[in-house]
Amino acid sequence: MTLTVAWIAVDWGTSNMRCWGIDAHGAILASATSDKGMGRLTPQQFPEALRETIAAFPLPANPVDVLICGMAGARQGWREAPYLEAPADLRGLAAAAVRPDMDDQGLQPLILPGICQKQGGENVMRGEETQLLGLATLLPDYSGLVCMPGTHSKWALLRGTHIEHFTTAMTGEMFDVLKTHTVLRHSLTGELDGPARAEGFAAGAADGLERPQDLLGQLFRVRAAALLSGRQPDWCAGYLSGLLIGTEIAANRHQIGNEPVPLIGSASLCALYVKVLEMAGAKGRPVDATEVVLAGLKAARQFRS
Repeated sequence: MTLTVAWIAVDWGTSNMRCWGIDAHGAILASATSDKGMGRLTPQQFPEALRETIAAFPLPANPVDVLICGMAGARQGWREAPYLEAPADLRGLAAAAVRPDMDDQGLQPLILPGICQKQGGENVMRGEETQLLGLATLLPDYSGLVCMPGTHSKWALLRGTHIEHFTTAMTGEMFDVLKTHTVLRHSLTGELDGPARAEGFAAGAADGLERPQDLLGQLFRVRAAALLSGRQPDWCAGYLSGLLIGTEIAANRHQIGNEPVPLIGSASLCALYVKVLEMAGAKGRPVDATEVVLAGLKAARQFRS
């Protein structure tokens, strides 16, 4: 008997999207990725991008639900999915989802909302809320801070399926901007992943943890260290990365309890956060990002039904 997809899970980011064909028992029958992220598409191009990406999926004759999280629901995406306001119960994501236009009657897409915060400092997330729901599903007894390292790192206080509040640190983006568009670029030209990068990272992380209030001053050490101490680009890149991550963690250290902080992101980036958390006297616990987002999409669908 040929197995067919019961529904489709989609994580639609700015740069790419990932799709999974799920059977009636929750098993993955097919998966596909595409570089047609939100940033490459007009609203009218989303339906065709979806169709192309899942063209090889074993679809049934009857209409198939497509549950989507991420940037497809942004204002400049397929259709805006208005934010839920924190504090919020993530079990309500699917109830607030929106249905975009789709000329293919065989696919019935639904876009999950993001989460916004208006009190205690405006903030928004879109896509990470589904990861947090997935984490709450995988670790149902967890209550505490969660870190999602990335271009715009998120720190969220999660209690079961409830998100209490969250912050954003533009750590990854700041690294790229400083490396490319400031005077620091003169010290960051050449091989950035050489043997001295680890030493530079440790030095930067220590400075960031010890004096986060002096970030603007400490940034210039990247340039001065190259000029005065002959530091090579790999050391300088490591120092800049460590300084930014150290400052980010220092800003959140008062919220970190005794339990290891779940880290949702790429394995290499999470490993760096584990090192700096340990330097700060805390612990990190990397969690597989794909497993978490799939668990979140499955949970959202379950709470909707």
